[in-house]
Amino acid sequence: MKFVKQKIPEVVVIEPSVHGDDRGYFMETFRQDLFDEAIGYKVRFIQDNESRSTRGVLRGLHFQLPPFAQSKLVRVVDGEVLDIAVDIRKRSPTYGKHVSVALSGENKRQLFVPRGFAHGFVVLSDSAIFSYKVDNYYSSISDRGLAFDDESLRIDWKLPDEELQLSEKDKQQSSLVCLSSCFEYDVNYYE
Repeated sequence: MKFVKQKIPEVVVIEPSVHGDDRGYFMETFRQDLFDEAIGYKVRFIQDNESRSTRGVLRGLHFQLPPFAQSKLVRVVDGEVLDIAVDIRKRSPTYGKHVSVALSGENKRQLFVPRGFAHGFVVLSDSAIFSYKVDNYYSSISDRGLAFDDESLRIDWKLPDEELQLSEKDKQQSSLVCLSSCFEYDVNYYE
């Protein structure tokens, strides 16, 4: 496995070693020891989730407030998505900046999105199966979001607006400027 820090170094792309032949392929999708070493701290994943969506479905940008904040390790089993992680940690040198990564069943890459980041994706293929690990359970009272079209974020979702399909909840999320100080840059949310 290769761990590649992104322009926001806490966000990491994981490129697996894929061993294939004419019968198919084999790869490790997760190894705790290598993950902990690459990330630099322990993340204990406690739940796996999966969704299937069609082209143009945009899910996000989501996060949970502390103490229910979540880290996510995401990948695409089939299809292709554009995956986005936005730094929402006040006083961070990369506050309001984002990482944009193409994930697909073909490239088999994964993205680690730590606590303190809003996360979302849009489906670029006809459909996609999206799989992710989380390190905290869902809490409806701490569920929050960030507007996918906030102009200050400058996210290129790679599809025209008329192709995007959003839930009613995601159509009404707050802009970054309206976001109260949920996360601080210098706080360790993993203790």
